[in-house]
Amino acid sequence: MTKRKIRFSLVYRDMWQSSGKYQPRVDQLRRVAPHIVEMGCFDRIETNGGAFEQVQLLYGENPNKAVREWTRIFNEAGIETHMLERALNGIRMFPVPADVRRLMFRVKKAQGVDIARSFCGLNDHRNLELSIKYAREAGMISQATLSITYSPVHTVKYYMDVVDRVVEYGTDEICLKDMAGVGRPAMLGELVRSIRKKYPDLVIQYHGHVGPGLSMASMYEVAHAGVDYLDVAMEPLSWGMVHPDVIAVQAMLRDAGFDVPDINMDAYMKVRSLTKEFMDDFLGYFIDPRNRQMTSLLIGSGLPGGMMGSMMADLKGVHTGINNTLKAGNQPELTEDELLVRLFKEVEYIWPKMGYPPLVTPFSQYVKNVAIMNIIQLTNGKERFSMIDNNTWDMLLGRAGMLPATPAPEILEIAEMEGKSLYTGVPQDNFPDQLNKYIKEMEENGWDRGPDDEELFEFAMHERQYRDYKSGIARQRFNEEIESKADEERESRKQKVDDGDRNPDIIYAPYNGIILFSVGSSECIPMETLDIARGETVTKGQRICYMESGTNYSEIVSDRSGKIRKMMCNHGDFLMKGEPIIEFA
Repeated sequence: MTKRKIRFSLVYRDMWQSSGKYQPRVDQLRRVAPHIVEMGCFDRIETNGGAFEQVQLLYGENPNKAVREWTRIFNEAGIETHMLERALNGIRMFPVPADVRRLMFRVKKAQGVDIARSFCGLNDHRNLELSIKYAREAGMISQATLSITYSPVHTVKYYMDVVDRVVEYGTDEICLKDMAGVGRPAMLGELVRSIRKKYPDLVIQYHGHVGPGLSMASMYEVAHAGVDYLDVAMEPLSWGMVHPDVIAVQAMLRDAGFDVPDINMDAYMKVRSLTKEFMDDFLGYFIDPRNRQMTSLLIGSGLPGGMMGSMMADLKGVHTGINNTLKAGNQPELTEDELLVRLFKEVEYIWPKMGYPPLVTPFSQYVKNVAIMNIIQLTNGKERFSMIDNNTWDMLLGRAGMLPATPAPEILEIAEMEGKSLYTGVPQDNFPDQLNKYIKEMEENGWDRGPDDEELFEFAMHERQYRDYKSGIARQRFNEEIESKADEERESRKQKVDDGDRNPDIIYAPYNGIILFSVGSSECIPMETLDIARGETVTKGQRICYMESGTNYSEIVSDRSGKIRKMMCNHGDFLMKGEPIIEFA
């Protein structure tokens, strides 16, 4: 019996996007791409789309050059490339005129991108129709995408209704985008089987984030159900809030009897090493340690794990104000973790009331923002939903697409009081063509429209960021941000240890990572249960603790024999390189 083949796609740039703020520079992409090819296990590579090109502009780099350089290496190796685009929102966070959307596909095809992965965060097939049409018109493979979530309305039938419509529009492939990793394995398997049974020749790809911990089971289920491609990641950015590692996925599926490709481990280690080098260069400054960990708390809220960094930044911004209000009312203050749990619970509560929008960009941000504002308003004795921004109203009232369910009566009552009404038309009709405006301004400024009109496209898609890029302000801001981050890290280290005058009786962290005095848990545990404790005598070469950095564990051993006088950190603490671990007597 012939083994069924499963192919892998490396989501190298989404690995970064799910971990932190920035992407590798074009020179770094050029360095790592040949070694990704040498790994020999990828039939596809994700190369651009989503927020990637905005990120390039933010640090003053030309995103068109980055896409061309990145895709060229894979094109020459015969590896297919795919991009991510948000249908009505193109590759930005708000709606795009139809003529700009159409130009995008022509530009991306010319730049070497083979596949357009198109998703509507609301699963509104009307928003996907033009993406499918424009992709195929440009000569790209159209991959219509289902935004996967878990709710009473997001059933197999619900998703199959979307599949039927996008097949009618002419899509070549289907992708299941499990952006929060909350899709239940059994349901995903049933959905893939349903697609495979009704459309046996349709290519199916699965994209699932690790986040709450269901993705390996989901991959196993969809593989057995008939999926063709699986999106995978690799160290040091796999797992956490990112994607499963290709090594683990390969081992699981090979044991289950699937035909999966071999991995050139020498090349894997080279890519791994380069990725770590990029992190050490500057990208690591923008990776929140929490994004390197999994949390099943996300199952209840359904929020994407990649949002943990922005959520924590938001919560830190309001934490003091909330606690000041509670304190003034003689109520107990909240810790950061208690506030995070309260946010998750608020999202769970308001999500059905907001019509069950799949929690993917930008709608996940809208729901999260309302949840935070509700917590603030409730703390101040006010009502829920008393502060909703215009973008969220567009989602709630149908201007961004049709919600899976009708918003709650209390939200519609607020809309009526504010003179707002439901919109039932085609969302694209609200956003007239604008390319002529951008063409005129580029001519007036003497700006080159670029090969295949790629500079015109970038200006029309990311107007504000493109202006900052052209003026040089973006590069200036980025350099200032890097310097600020470097200063913060230096100050953090200085607070605990003066690098120029280290105490010889102290063992310091050799790199950034999580300290584990006892294996099997990163939670706080009693000191007396630790493998090593204050007052214990150790010998040279004896293990002091473990250190977790990314997905790697290493032993920290004593460089001397002696008695431990003081534990300088707690089990589970995240230490920067150079911070103290223990002190000898």
